[in-house]
Amino acid sequence: MKPFNCTVAVLLLITIYYCIAGPHGLDEMSPGSCCFRFFPKRIPKSHIFSITKTHSRCPEKAFVFNTTKGQICVSQTLDWARNTFNDQ
Repeated sequence: MKPFNCTVAVLLLITIYYCIAGPHGLDEMSPGSCCFRFFPKRIPKSHIFSITKTHSRCPEKAFVFNTTKGQICVSQTLDWARNTFNDQ
């Protein structure tokens, strides 16, 4: 009976972990989608389809701009990027 109790406990812990580790909001990407290189220039609003935040567990906070040229990472420290994200 003990192995069964251990299995149930492990499954319960795994379930709790995945519930807690889930995305924190709809505008946030998964933990595996972090940015490590950042585009330094301003992106014209007419080229932007949507913007999401990287996951809160990423080492650098960033916005991912979905544009006509593809996905572009931009640091959240840039005022224009924060303003564009807030205006969407």
